[in-house]
Order: sequence, then structure tokens, then C-alpha cells
Amino acid sequence: MTLPSPWRKTTQHLMPSTRQETAPGHYNIYPAWSLGQGQIQMGFAVLARQLAGAGQVILDGYPGVLWEDFRERLSDALHGLGVRANWVAMTGALKTPQAIDALLAPFLGGDDPIFGFRYPGSLADFYHPEALAALQPNPQSGLNIVYGCGAALAGWQGTLVYVDVPKNEIQFRQRAGSVLCLGAAHPLEPKPAYKRSYFVDWVVANRHKLALHNRMDWIVDGQRPEEVTFAQGDALRRGLEEMAKNCFRVRPWFEPGPWGGQWIRQRMPQLAQDVPNYAWSFELIVPENGLVLESDDLLLEVSFDFLMHRNPAEIIGESAAAFGYEFPIRFDFLDTFAGGNLSVQCHPRPDYIRRHFGEIFTQDETYYILDCGPDARCYLGFREDIDPSEFRAALEQSFQSATPVEVERFVQTHPMNKHDLVLIPNGTIHCSGTDTLVLEISATPYIFTFKMYDWMRLDLEGKPRPLNIERAFENLYFDRKGASVAEEFISKPYTAQSGPGWELIHQPTHAHHFYDVERYRFSNSVEVRTDGSCQVMSLVEGRSVLLETANGHRQRFAYAETFVVPAAAGSFRLISEEGSEIQVIKSFIKPQAQWVEGVVA
Repeated sequence: MTLPSPWRKTTQHLMPSTRQETAPGHYNIYPAWSLGQGQIQMGFAVLARQLAGAGQVILDGYPGVLWEDFRERLSDALHGLGVRANWVAMTGALKTPQAIDALLAPFLGGDDPIFGFRYPGSLADFYHPEALAALQPNPQSGLNIVYGCGAALAGWQGTLVYVDVPKNEIQFRQRAGSVLCLGAAHPLEPKPAYKRSYFVDWVVANRHKLALHNRMDWIVDGQRPEEVTFAQGDALRRGLEEMAKNCFRVRPWFEPGPWGGQWIRQRMPQLAQDVPNYAWSFELIVPENGLVLESDDLLLEVSFDFLMHRNPAEIIGESAAAFGYEFPIRFDFLDTFAGGNLSVQCHPRPDYIRRHFGEIFTQDETYYILDCGPDARCYLGFREDIDPSEFRAALEQSFQSATPVEVERFVQTHPMNKHDLVLIPNGTIHCSGTDTLVLEISATPYIFTFKMYDWMRLDLEGKPRPLNIERAFENLYFDRKGASVAEEFISKPYTAQSGPGWELIHQPTHAHHFYDVERYRFSNSVEVRTDGSCQVMSLVEGRSVLLETANGHRQRFAYAETFVVPAAAGSFRLISEEGSEIQVIKSFIKPQAQWVEGVVA
């Protein structure tokens, strides 16, 4: 086979093709939604039998598929059935790498190592229309297959097979140099490849995938080159229909980082342990998460876009028109236990993120303190006597001469306790301190962090981490200082409702947050209505919680697992099965009448 060596670069485990049992009450790293029996199949031999008599096959898929290896394996399986296919590669219709580079240059940020601008065009922009029209099936062949990213653009009629690859696996392949960005002449270094993917490749691929959503006859999980799993499009769409009316949990994934800690690694021994730490958990960062489907213990993962592409209003609720196909709320862990402080940072103002990066809403955040040590602190807001020019001079001097900055001369620190909620709307200077497990409850954008100071640290490859002092100073609010910081930017919880054995604690967010946060504390059960918004939750105290939807679906979630009830579910019940007190944090979208003008475009 043509599988490159190495074809992925990571210590993280490849998701297995079959369900792994997780002990009750333990965090499940491969959560799956059941499609029922007989809905998922496995192997190229089985796939070949489904396609052998199709006549014409459109084999489309996401950037990051190992196309030549896939073609060779399927071709061998077809040969085993006595079928010789005529293969037509989409690469023959691509524009030259030089032409593609020129097309994309305005959107890749030049020398900026992190940021670009979301590409406004389509996947068709990468291909010559005349060359696409020339990709024709051979009438003399019994089976013709056009294959590659964008294969449906060739205009063939036939069976449409779509091959998906999770975005974490795409990044692992990019790090190994085993896949190319769309139309590129050679593999890019991992960081430029990620920037290109985020601002261009994934953007156009998602638009193309949306156009194909209802046409897909077969959907293939291509993350395991030797062991594909697949399902009929109708079966998968039915599963998503049920999920949209009940609940879902995305497949999380985890990454080490220069400031990372030991909380995640110690509590989740099923993760790869040959890493220095775990800094991030992609609990619910849906531009990069997938959904896992299960049937007869076989697993198939598809990107979260598949769920959003069917009907965003059922998932998001009344504000769906403001967000389109973008799920608005993000949950992730930041682990600094026995690690380091995060970088001193801020996030862009709404107009800035739209003008400079093409996003429709900005990275407004909160830090919910899931766990912390006795001396945990958070850096938040400026000191009363802040002098912006003096602060900038200190940062620039540090950057130029590698000298430390006395951060506490300029930035306040605040003691942190479990269940505190720190409010970090755009333009607010902040960073988490050490010995803290932050559940970051945020708007979905997740890469737009303007680092001003990183404690003289190198990244895990021994290289300096990029700073964005100029961009930060274009966005900072220097009037967020002094005594007003603790009053305005640390949430003041209060009991909003209560009843026998339960209490609803409101932890109000800032006026600039379009989402709100509440916490249930109960020892029996609570009834909850979605009230026109998705409900994003995590069990923050207790061993497990049972969710029961109005549609009769029941699912158990363990401590620290994130789960979502879509708006269309209407209502649900949370149950403490053991009768002991447990707590569930919940975030949801505020009624649009409460939004600050301009928060969402």
C-alpha cells in the first residue's frame, strides 16, 4: 500500500473501530450514539461489495484523506471481486500550486504565524472549470470512480460516497507531512498547515459538505486507513435526527502544552501517558470535534458539521439565524495543576474580529473553576494606577531582550475557589494561574488569543511562542481596572430558584456575553426546560448524573463530561441516581433582547 511512514505524528491513541467498555462513573473518551443494529459496516472488502455494481461512483471527502492509499485499498478489494474500475483523480483538474497560492495569499496573513482571514469563496475556486468538465467516465468501463476532495464538482451522476476525517487526525497527519493542503505542491510545516486549514481548507470543505449533505449515499470514517467503517447516508441522517431531539456528547480530544498540568492525565489514565502534561481538553470545541455513532459495537465518527447541517434551529434554538451553521458555545479544560501560568492575554473586540479575521462573533470567555489548589489565583484586570505606555514598554523590552516582566505591577490577581466564575469579555486582560483546572465556558471562536507575555517560556519543540503585543493593545480596555474589576468581572452567584432537594444557582455573566451560566445542586432530580436555547452542561460535583429527555431517551454522564441538550428537545430531567448531592453547570444563550448591540454580526 501507499501509506506514508509515518502517516501520523502524535502519541495520542487512534480511536478504535469497536466500542470500548468504560466503567460506570468513569470519564468516557469515546462517547457514542447508537444507530441501532446493522447500521455500520467495516472494511474495504465490504465497501467494495456495496459499490461494485454502481456504474459510477463519486468518491468525495474532506481535506486530509490519504487518497492514494484509500484508492489502492478499495481497488484491491474490487479486484478481489473481479471488478476493474476506471479511476479518475480530481488532482488532474486542480489549478497550479502557484495559481492557488496567489488566490489565497490575501487570506493567509502574510508572515503572521497564527492569523489569517476566513476565505469567502468555494472549493470550486481551486479547480479549472474546463478541466473539471474534461473529467469524464469511460463508457467502456463497467465501474468508473472519480475521487478526491471536491469529486462531486465533476458533475457525475451516480453513487456519492463521502470520506470524513476528524480534524485532530488531520493535524496529526499534517505534523507527519503525510497530507497536503488543498492544491499545495508539498506538505507545509504544521503551524502554517493549521493556519491554512483553519482559514481556507476547512472553510471551503464545510461549504461543499453542506451542499452534499442530503445527497450522500454512503459516509465513510477514514481515520483508520486499514480499517474503515461506513454507513448509509439515510441511516446516519436518521441518527442525527434523533440526536437533535434528545442530547449529544461530542468526542473529546486532548493536547499537551508548554504550561500544561497533571490533573487531566492523573484522572483519565485511558489517555496516552507518554506526554509531559495535558494542557487542553477539546470538550466541546465543535469546529474540531466529531460525533461518534455506534452499531453492533462498531464505531463511526463524523464531524460535528453533519449535525448542524441538517437543521441549526433545532440545535441552537431561537437565535439560530444569528449564528448560521456555527454552534455558539464552547466548553474546554485548561489544566495548570503542577503546571504554569497561562500567557498574559486578551481577545479581540467584535468589530476587530470581523474586520481582521472574518469571524461573525468574538471570543468572549469565562473561567469556571472546576478544581483548584489552596493558593490558586487568576490574573484579571489592571491595577488602578496602570500606565498603558509603561506597560507596553515593559512588554516590548521583554520581547526584545528576553527579560522578565513584573506582571503584578500592572495586572491584578484574585484568589480562586471551586465554583467561582471569572468573566472575561473581549478586551479584558487575563490569564489563569497555576494549580487550577478551568472549565472554560466561552463563545466558540478559540484561536484568537493575543498573547502579550508568556513568562519567558518556549513551546514543547523548544521554540519561542508567538506574541501579539500590537494586536492586544488595539483591543485592550484600560478602564477595566482597580476595585471595579472584582465587582464587575467576577460573577456574584445567588439562588434563583429552589425546591425540596434542589437549588438553581445563577452565576450571571457580563452584559457583553450572549450566553449565561447557571448551576444546579440537587440530591434527587430537577426538571429543566430548554426555553428556546441549547443547554450545554457538565457534571462538576458527583460521580454521575442521569439525563432523561421528554422523548424517552436516557443517558448517564460521568464527572467532568460535557453534554448538550438541543433546543428542540423541549425539556429534560437530571437525576442523582445514588441520592447523593451532585452539581451540574449549565450554559445557554440569552434571549436576543438581552444581547449588547454588535456582539454578534
